[in-house]
Amino acid sequence: MRLLLTIGLFIHLTTLIQAQENKFDTNRKYHSDSLKRWTTSIMGGISEKHPGFYRYTNKEKFDFLIDSTNQTINDSLTELDYYRKIKPLFAQIGCLHTGISLSKEYQDYLDKTTTLIPFEIFVDLEKKKVSISKNHTSNQDIPIDGEIISINGELILSIINKLLKSIPSDGYNQTEKVLLLNHRFSFWYQTIIEITSNFNVEIKSEGSNKVYELKGVSKEVFPSLASIEKNYQKPLEFEIVNGIGILKIHTFAKTSTKESKQNFNKFTKKVFQTLKKEKIENLIIDLRYNTGGTDSNAALLASYFFDKPFKYWDKIEVTEAIAKEIKGLIKIFYKKPKKVDGTYRWRKIWLTNEFDYYETQKPAKNNFKGKTYIITNGLCLSSCSDFVAVLSDNNKAIVVGQETGGGFQGNTSGMMPKTEIPTGLQVTIPLQKYTNAVDLTKNFGHGTKPDYEIVPTFDNWVNKKDIELEFIFKLIKKE
Repeated sequence: MRLLLTIGLFIHLTTLIQAQENKFDTNRKYHSDSLKRWTTSIMGGISEKHPGFYRYTNKEKFDFLIDSTNQTINDSLTELDYYRKIKPLFAQIGCLHTGISLSKEYQDYLDKTTTLIPFEIFVDLEKKKVSISKNHTSNQDIPIDGEIISINGELILSIINKLLKSIPSDGYNQTEKVLLLNHRFSFWYQTIIEITSNFNVEIKSEGSNKVYELKGVSKEVFPSLASIEKNYQKPLEFEIVNGIGILKIHTFAKTSTKESKQNFNKFTKKVFQTLKKEKIENLIIDLRYNTGGTDSNAALLASYFFDKPFKYWDKIEVTEAIAKEIKGLIKIFYKKPKKVDGTYRWRKIWLTNEFDYYETQKPAKNNFKGKTYIITNGLCLSSCSDFVAVLSDNNKAIVVGQETGGGFQGNTSGMMPKTEIPTGLQVTIPLQKYTNAVDLTKNFGHGTKPDYEIVPTFDNWVNKKDIELEFIFKLIKKE
């Protein structure tokens, strides 16, 4: 059913969508006049379909940003050059689910090169310090914990600033961006800063600076982002340690749990039966690196912490352009959006429960009445961040860790068709704006802020010390 609607709502950016008939060439350039025209058309087309386009950056400012971007295009550019120009513009939308990426041909080309800087980093924004956390070279003289001063003559803080402006996040969130840099700095450097096989890296250690000449490496040297996010035995894990329940929800995605032969409904039902039977008074829910997934699973888990009917989402909105697309056969599966207070509200239909969660929700049987602690970090995204926001706003849990990467007030996601522009760049546009049933005066432009902020130090990071969990154990013991 999603596919039918996605096809029906496929985004046409007029003359921008073309088949790439020419053989792939990394050096192929596009005229500056065309690039400027495409920039204006792309952003205009997205704003018509994307209901959260102006959620964090108003139209006046966005028009200025588009114009400013165009003014920097003074010559013909390659696909990569153009990508570097408009990637920060996309980030200004403040939407995790709105994306622009290099063409598959260009990414395949990069994947075959040895142009990744051969180390991982740890970013400390407060101290304005970037340190080497892992060395992927054979040069053992490179100091782990050495402070990076510059790379190929550019100050590291200037590089980090450029990357932070290019990485998308919900609103003005930084925790997700920093966490991605800690794991994937080399990849962001490659696509946003430069593609080179040679690096001169100035490193400060024990009071003196030294420049190291390093060769680039291939992507196989690094763990994949998927492996980082899926660093677990099973998507759903539960144990009782010293009378404390520890529930690890690594994902809400139905596909992931199904692949592991787990059933989210059955698993959670058994967990809460056990909590009641064992008379567990303290429950820790670890949601770190949970990037979201199936909304029904997140809403179901939330229902175990309420003893009265509650609201999960407040509303789902679409743009007028999308509302007009709900016609013909598509209306078999989705109702026509209803205009309420000047906006178009998405409505459920009996054939699917995908959008039930703006209605009043019922509490689950065996709902938990003890004390709940949730551990979060910057890669708690999408439906995961919705879950945290609802529990936090209703005082159903104490949040420990770092601000969630997904928006406290909601996100724009749902159906996300993709399209292609003449340079080969791929654009993803979410069509539904979700507003959580939370206090909309709180945390605007941010995720759920923790009751106890626990920020890892460099030593904690490299030694993989679980300071958040240790903190909660001490907190429980104290109380």
